[in-house]
Amino acid sequence: MNPQPTRGHCDAPPVVLVTGATTGIGLATLRTLRTRRFRVIATARGRSIDRFHELGIHEDDSLRIRPLDVTDAVQAAALFDEIEGIWDGVDMLVNNAGVSYRAVLEHMRTEDERRQFDVNYFGPMILIRHAIPHMRQQRFGRIVNVSSVGGMMAMPTMSIYSASKFALEGASEGLYYELRPWNIRVTLVQPGFVRSDGFEKVKLTIESRRSWECPSGAYHPHYEHMSTFIARLMRMAI
Repeated sequence: MNPQPTRGHCDAPPVVLVTGATTGIGLATLRTLRTRRFRVIATARGRSIDRFHELGIHEDDSLRIRPLDVTDAVQAAALFDEIEGIWDGVDMLVNNAGVSYRAVLEHMRTEDERRQFDVNYFGPMILIRHAIPHMRQQRFGRIVNVSSVGGMMAMPTMSIYSASKFALEGASEGLYYELRPWNIRVTLVQPGFVRSDGFEKVKLTIESRRSWECPSGAYHPHYEHMSTFIARLMRMAI
């Protein structure tokens, strides 16, 4: 991603909204943007927002820190209204927030599947719909959707995670063509294994935790081998 856009009609620094900005790729994106000429809205969900202070990241004239649950349509609408009031609107949207369940399909309940899709697919779609009108009006914008290598290929214990990323990638491809007439660029990022603590924050369902902790569980080898494999690659990644 080359974050510096061309805006010949406007001298004000572009406004960038980054979700999930307290860890991993979101935090790295925030830090990069802060070294350049941007106005940034950094968001995180719930108590995670306290981590900005712990990291020494504080608000100033070019940074606003706001809580945001990307699945909360009311909260998202209020945030976009606020941004329009202080900075006219969002010029660039980075959909980075995500969640990963470690569970085979048999161990996923319907509510677990919905949560996986709410965060990884429906949340980004909510934000994109709020961002498009301003971008269309000014005939400029960029939408960056952070997917995963799991959006290209699926692995055991991550089938529904991959399904949610497949959905995000399909929508991104369609959006790329839909928004071209207004000079709105849609970028899909497919990271491989990234050195961060993200792999330690995967969610388990009731059944996947039980199987992982029970050596006699039918799927125990899946969980044991996949968790070891992913942890090793994450720690090796540069």
